[in-house]
Amino acid sequence: MLVRREWEPEELIAAWTLLDDDWELVSNKSGATRLGFSLMLKFFELEARFPRHVGEFPKTAVDYVAGQVKVEPGLLADYPWTGSTIEYHRSQIRKALGLRESTRADEDASALVFVNTVLVQSLLKDPAWADRLTDADRRALSPLFWSHANLYGTIQIDMDTHLDLDLVA
Repeated sequence: MLVRREWEPEELIAAWTLLDDDWELVSNKSGATRLGFSLMLKFFELEARFPRHVGEFPKTAVDYVAGQVKVEPGLLADYPWTGSTIEYHRSQIRKALGLRESTRADEDASALVFVNTVLVQSLLKDPAWADRLTDADRRALSPLFWSHANLYGTIQIDMDTHLDLDLVA
């Protein structure tokens, strides 16, 4: 998924303005590091992931954030995209946002939820199984309200649709 390239001025200000807590994180950085870190922080807040390369930052956002941190936008080219600096910056951002890097156990748990969802939905496609369910069974299969909480960004949920099992198979 690509981050938006075009931003209305009020949207740019709302999404890319550094706030008080952000300034605490940025205050000990300078030059390309200050600009790169600031952009990574705001990008992560918007996209719930880190950018893979400098080209993922919208030019308008680079110019806007560069103005805030008083760094020439062209210095972003000097930001190190590999090595210990960017890894440290990522860990600082995760820590500031109360997150941690996902583990293999997290991936396994997510995969298990997906597989279980696909299995249940495939059974429910079969009228013979679907007709056997009582109201209590259906309530038990309904997702809990907090199961759709996404602490990493905003998602749109349509509770009336299901996974397209034909795409999974």
